[in-house]
Amino acid sequence: MKDHSVSGASHLLGHHSPTKPGVDMRLPEAISHSDERHQRHPHETPHEHGTPRDAMVKYGELIVLGYNGVLPQGDKGRRRSKFILYRRKLANGVKPSRQHVVNKPHNAKAVTDSKQHSVSYTLNRSQSVVVEYTSDEDTDMFQIGRSSEAPIDCVVMDTAPGDKILDSIITQSTISRFACRIACDRDVPYRSRVFAAGFDPTRNIFLGEKATKWRDEGIEIDGLTTNGILIMHPKGKFFGGKADPGIWREVSVCGSVYALRESRSAPQKGALVEEESNTLQDGTLIDLCGATLLWRSAASLGHSPTKRYLEHQVEELNAGRPQCPVGLNTLVIPKKNTLTESEKQPYVYLTCGHVQGEHAWGREDETRRRCPICQQIGPVVKLQMGIEPAFYVDTNFPTHAFNPCGHMASEQSVR
Repeated sequence: MKDHSVSGASHLLGHHSPTKPGVDMRLPEAISHSDERHQRHPHETPHEHGTPRDAMVKYGELIVLGYNGVLPQGDKGRRRSKFILYRRKLANGVKPSRQHVVNKPHNAKAVTDSKQHSVSYTLNRSQSVVVEYTSDEDTDMFQIGRSSEAPIDCVVMDTAPGDKILDSIITQSTISRFACRIACDRDVPYRSRVFAAGFDPTRNIFLGEKATKWRDEGIEIDGLTTNGILIMHPKGKFFGGKADPGIWREVSVCGSVYALRESRSAPQKGALVEEESNTLQDGTLIDLCGATLLWRSAASLGHSPTKRYLEHQVEELNAGRPQCPVGLNTLVIPKKNTLTESEKQPYVYLTCGHVQGEHAWGREDETRRRCPICQQIGPVVKLQMGIEPAFYVDTNFPTHAFNPCGHMASEQSVR
């Protein structure tokens, strides 16, 4: 079973150990400082479809971990590295209304009616429970999955490591075509909740005979999807860097929260966790079994840096014309990921944190080099800016880099 006990970047490299996920960068003199100008980001008034965004109600953002702001092939349509959830012009939410037992669920009126949302729980070959859903004018629904069909608002594919091309790695996806759905309250405080499974083009959800399902007190029926939808709420405030990783839980089709099963697709559900809910908090992680999403609330994002602010930080660093202490050539930090090589590209030594340009000195083997400044041996990677604002927990200057990818961010964000 996948280990969900720790967060991927939950600790700072306090001493120079290559096994920790962050490294304190030893930047060249010209770019190792900060001043008060960096604590404010420029005023922006972005628009979408001709409507000022400050006139729209924003629920929050879902960010796919692993892409630093853009997919390798580019963000296109509903397949993106980030999804912004706004209040819809017309509510499309649904809520359960009634349930009944049927012998042939595929022929049931609630299932065949193209205007009726329903969830079918197959108990055995001759009996199913169909739960009918009715319109909910108080909520907006957003659906997530790998299907490109119309009901899916956020198309998410399996995350490939590094800059590798996804199609050459993933032979069979573990993300469900209709993985989960999020219901956002249309009124203050705009509560957002996540539920396992999404409705297909016929507005149905089918849980087969082998799917984990149960009846609470013999009345209400609920179930889990095959590979499960896991969530982890942070302990403490995410923005500000004071949060600790929580415990991974599994959310059901009806939104209840349970302890993890013995394995991802085990038939027996975990214990009910009554003290936790499916309401998304700022910093909640959603594991789709192939990709992980980060939820950022609109209220918290109002204090976060903007993309233009982060780009401005890169411009300020490059304006200082930092030099490689070995080659004495000027280094230029790129604003985005690139596969092309440049003699101005800075590199960071992950063991010690020293930043230098590309040179041939100190090569120990294919993956490790000896730092000419401190003589420590370890891996070397390109240094580049973490340009996705939602990952930042403050607006401080980038002084640290993630290990092993080399993306720059503030100290608290890396921790």
